[in-house]
Parts: sequence; structure tokens; C-alpha cells
Amino acid sequence: VQLQASGGGLVQAGGSLRLSCAASGDTFSNYAMGWFRQAPGKEREFVAGIRWRATNTYYIDSVKGRFTISRDNAKNTVYLQMNSLKPEDTAVYYCAAEKFGVVATKPDEYDYWGQGTQVTVSS
Repeated sequence: VQLQASGGGLVQAGGSLRLSCAASGDTFSNYAMGWFRQAPGKEREFVAGIRWRATNTYYIDSVKGRFTISRDNAKNTVYLQMNSLKPEDTAVYYCAAEKFGVVATKPDEYDYWGQGTQVTVSS
């Protein structure tokens, strides 16, 4: 599976961005998908995840109510809509795929990774 993340950029606090992750190479709908982020000097952290059945979504507390993960299996794409962005959301964002369809929160439980897209939120 190859993953291509896009949609990052520079935005002011309170603004919005939508990240996309396009997958290719296997049956995308079987995989659970996750978004992680890594700020300078910090470990990579789980942000949001979605099972193959898009009704099952998971978020860390700090983004609940602001971020929404979704997927379009017909387009082999997963999205992360980020609203009310804060400076502390600044990081490189990565999408990842888990081949058993289970949303995990640890990076080493994912099998495939995209290249990352930078999100910078100015105050």
C-alpha cells in the first residue's frame, strides 16, 4: 500500500485545513486508517483513526469537537478536517494504514505510512 498525504499549510489560529491521504496498491477498504502528528522534539502521537466501516471513529481528547476523520472507500482516500486550529496543533501530520482493520494508537502497530504534510498554525 502506498499512501500520499497532502493538504498541509500555514494558517492562522482559528482557521481550518483539510488533509487528504490517497492510498493505492491494495484493497483500501479493508484497512483501518490513522492520522498521527509529530512536533519538533516530540514523539509521534495518534490524532484520529477510522475503521473500514466509517461509522467507527476515534480521536485524542485535544482534538475532539475540532477535527473530523472520514474516508471515501470508492476514492481510496481518507480525510482529516481540522477546524478551530490552535498553535499547539503545529506539526507534521502523517497518515497510516493498519492491515487488520483495527484502529490502534501506537505508531508501530501500523503497517504503512505516508510521507507527512506540514501544518503550521500561527498565533
